Amino acid sequence: MESKKIYHDDSTDSSESLNDGFNDNRRRIFRRQINANTNLTKSNQIPTLALAKLNVAGQSTGNNENEKITLIVDDTRFLIDIALLTQYPNTLLGRMFSSGIEWQVPNDRGEYNVAEGISSCVFRAILEYYKSGLIKCPSGVSVQELREACDYLLIPFDATTVRCQNLRGLLHELSNEGAKQQFESFLEELLMPLMLNSAQRGDRECHIVCLLEEDQMDWDPDFPPTTHMLGEEYSQTVSSNAMYRFFKYIENRDVAKQVLKDRGLKKIRLGIEGWPTYKEKIKKRADGRAEVIYNFIQRPFIHMSWEKEEAKSRHVDFQCVKSKSVTNLVEAAADLPAIDQNIIEISRNDLDQADGVRVQQLIENRIEDLENLDAVGADQN
Repeated sequence: MESKKIYHDDSTDSSESLNDGFNDNRRRIFRRQINANTNLTKSNQIPTLALAKLNVAGQSTGNNENEKITLIVDDTRFLIDIALLTQYPNTLLGRMFSSGIEWQVPNDRGEYNVAEGISSCVFRAILEYYKSGLIKCPSGVSVQELREACDYLLIPFDATTVRCQNLRGLLHELSNEGAKQQFESFLEELLMPLMLNSAQRGDRECHIVCLLEEDQMDWDPDFPPTTHMLGEEYSQTVSSNAMYRFFKYIENRDVAKQVLKDRGLKKIRLGIEGWPTYKEKIKKRADGRAEVIYNFIQRPFIHMSWEKEEAKSRHVDFQCVKSKSVTNLVEAAADLPAIDQNIIEISRNDLDQADGVRVQQLIENRIEDLENLDAVGADQN
């Protein structure tokens, strides 16, 4: 019989590395679970885990301080004091065992399979949060992996709850969370009004250039910038130093793109492009037309679309258009009207064996036969 590892809740060796990590299949399942529960912190609903079956039995799991439960994570058993979990009712495990509803069906031994996709090494580190309020990232475990596990188990991941030797990785994850909140604020306060302007014009996409507040636009009314200079026909601008600094980092642009995807937008592009500021000079072309040269500055832009049928909008049904040009001599011969198939039909074998000159001669002979037949018919009438 295969032996299983059991960790008691009074264990203090939190620095041991088990080096078991994620496998690819488990990570994919785990990511889907996180995406399905992104808004759980804002609701009072308890999520159903991938292996859980809803069993509203109306029986309380009990709040006895001495009561212990066994959780199975990654084929490893953890013996946990239930009072440690229920003291944090806003976490996933706290909700499961403090709501009075049995959301997870135990096995025949009364053990609970939880947190599918989380390694036992990561789960053991997370249990330290219930005892001390701190999580120490084990060596050999990436900060991203720990962050994903905390998000799924509804445990706060911030500078007050996480300690990590990899300071760069920790700050990167914290910056991602800060960037997400910052861009959501930009989206509601600065970008949404411009998107509504585009929607009210009947457009289904929006192109916005972010300028600095001190940027001055001095366009010549007689020679304004062309559409080619502006990049898009209906480009709009927003002046914000904070958003300009935000888009300076490529990681922030990636976070912003993901936020827009989550909000249902498509064809999202973020980058840096030139924006005309003032007219430098006017040159005369050889044909007498004036060519305006503008000064350009590099500024970040964001482009998005909410069009549902973008493929159909650009579709042309070529079946409705019959081409008047004929480039295939075989097809030209086949299209000619056959008045008497026995007299003027061109054999397919003859066409296949003939070269281009021979095919042309066959077609001319057929046309001549048709004209002769028409002439004979007119004489008879």
